[in-house]
Parts: sequence; structure tokens; C-alpha cells
Amino acid sequence: SPAQKLIFNRVNGKRPQVLLQQVSAPEECYTLAHEENVRFVYEAWQQVEQQLDGSRSGDSARGPVQYVEKTPNPGLKNFVPIDLEEWWAQQFLAKIESCS
Repeated sequence: SPAQKLIFNRVNGKRPQVLLQQVSAPEECYTLAHEENVRFVYEAWQQVEQQLDGSRSGDSARGPVQYVEKTPNPGLKNFVPIDLEEWWAQQFLAKIESCS
């Protein structure tokens, strides 16, 4: 027997209205707790960098130890770390531009 076909009937013989909705990118909202966490990590990392710079110049005998992989992963040969300060600056400027 042949396969059955699905038939869709229109309600009252009319086409359904199609509502066009503008699709916009969701706006990022940062909570106070989020900003506090980012500030904490940033300030803690600044302290580590200062201590690293001090231990390199011989100011401090005891400072943080920088980990260096003995046998680097070849898959990470071309890895470039993200510049978070630059990224935050771009986010900040984009937010200003979208508000004006």
C-alpha cells in the first residue's frame, strides 16, 4: 500500500500570521559579583607578576616559581595566549559604541 500523506488544513481557510521578530544579540550583563571576581583575579595576578619581576632581577630570593614544561607538547607550538587587557578594552569600547 502507498505511504500515507500528511495534509495540513488551514484554520478557517486563512494563512497563519507570521510575526517577524528582530533577532538581536543578547546584551552581556555583568553582575557586581562577576566584576568583583574579575578584579580579585586581576589584582592577584598583578602581585604574582611583580614578584616574578623582583625574583628575576635578584631583589627577592624567594618568589613564585614559573613552571616550564620539560617536553613541550608539539600541538601547542603555535599557541598564542590571549591578551586579556586588550580583550577587556575591546569589550568596553564595543559596549560604549552600542550605547550611543
